Amino acid sequence: MLARDLSLTVTDSLAQASHRIADLFTPSLRLGVTGLARSGKTVFITALIRNLTQGGRLPFFAPHADGRLLSADLEPQPDDNVPRFDYEAHVAALAADPPAWPESTRRVSEVRVALAFLPQHPIRRALGIRRLNLDIVDYPGEWLLDLAMLGDSYAAWSQDALTRARRIRGGPAGTAWLAFVSGLDPAAAEDERTAIEGARLFTDYLHAVRAQSSTTTLGPGRFLMPGDLEGSPLLTFFPLDLALDSTPPRGSLAAMMARRYESYLAHVVRPFFREHFSRLDRQIVLVDVLGALNGGVEATLELEQTLAAVLKAFRPGAASWLASLFGGRRIDRLLFAATKADHIHHTSHDRLEAILRLITERAAVRAGEAGAETHVMALAALRATREAQVRDGKAMLPCIVGVPLPGETVGGERFDGKREAAIFPGDLPVDPAAVLSGAAPFVATFPRFRPPRLLPVQTSGEVPAPPHIRLDRALDFLIGDWLT
Repeated sequence: MLARDLSLTVTDSLAQASHRIADLFTPSLRLGVTGLARSGKTVFITALIRNLTQGGRLPFFAPHADGRLLSADLEPQPDDNVPRFDYEAHVAALAADPPAWPESTRRVSEVRVALAFLPQHPIRRALGIRRLNLDIVDYPGEWLLDLAMLGDSYAAWSQDALTRARRIRGGPAGTAWLAFVSGLDPAAAEDERTAIEGARLFTDYLHAVRAQSSTTTLGPGRFLMPGDLEGSPLLTFFPLDLALDSTPPRGSLAAMMARRYESYLAHVVRPFFREHFSRLDRQIVLVDVLGALNGGVEATLELEQTLAAVLKAFRPGAASWLASLFGGRRIDRLLFAATKADHIHHTSHDRLEAILRLITERAAVRAGEAGAETHVMALAALRATREAQVRDGKAMLPCIVGVPLPGETVGGERFDGKREAAIFPGDLPVDPAAVLSGAAPFVATFPRFRPPRLLPVQTSGEVPAPPHIRLDRALDFLIGDWLT
């Protein structure tokens, strides 16, 4: 280990130790929230905070249902170097007339909710009110997937990236990039113009694939969300066709790419792991299963590979207090949530969960033992539809009713963002294995719906609770045991 890395590790361990000492007086629980693009991370966190702080309907969140959750308030976050999750702006977007979905996650952010509660155990309750700081950490799923790169050499990463690129073509952008790479000699002299052009074509390809499917694991993640690294040499590399046991000659293009790959790991991936991921206690991964199903078998298999990469990022088991003091926290509960459950009828919710459960089980086989307690659930943090029965001839079809966003089309009909529509989403197949094999494909059009408007607290003191599906069950799994 380099002296600089050792120094950072020691500094980080001391910082974590100070957090542990503070936790003796007011414990803190760090909850990570992530998912790939358009999975609903921002909405999930906003709805979670809204329901906790404004007294939402949470019948299956035991501390709330039992009347033991006394208060929940936003407080200053503990990390001064991390941007705050802009809860107020997201609420304002949802409370506007007409309401709008908040902007998506593009960086790490954090928010603290201070919970006051009565313990469930009589002896603990006799000691009085207890408190818990819930620190919610929001980060892009693309950055989580980068953690899988830590176990790969540049040659191994290149080989895997090219193999998958030849399978997931990415249209004209993929054709252009693969043609460019095939014409390169990895042993040729390093050249900055070649590096810039190759990185540009590679990035264009990644964006093209992402536009086709939100479940892809292709990265690196910062190529898709560069932030303040845009134009940096850290993002000016790309895969080359190399043998796994090859040693690039000094001064070659391959050596240049390998050096920048290692720099990306050192300056982007490892700091994210050290400063954010390694400090998490609990994690929820939001998954757009319906989007993958609409993309066919290939998209569903890509989702499986995505979740396998996710599972590889989690370290096994729960750490003791002493072990975590000198090492780092360990994620001991992991929730995979199939989002947009409000896009299908409730009669298909169990089937949606079964499909995600099978995908995660198959992904776990790929990834090996993850160690954390895992759970699968279908949910909608903010429900944008309601259910209805619509007559079709002699049959009654279970439909969902909502206001499609302007420009959305269903069955050739284009919507203006003002008119409600009753849509029959179809029934998910009963056998999840048949879905994954392609034997029972599910194809439906899911328009994007306008969100329900969040209403302010009324003069009477009544707080209109935002509608959701199983947000309370998710809360109970993720933090309920800490409030006992």
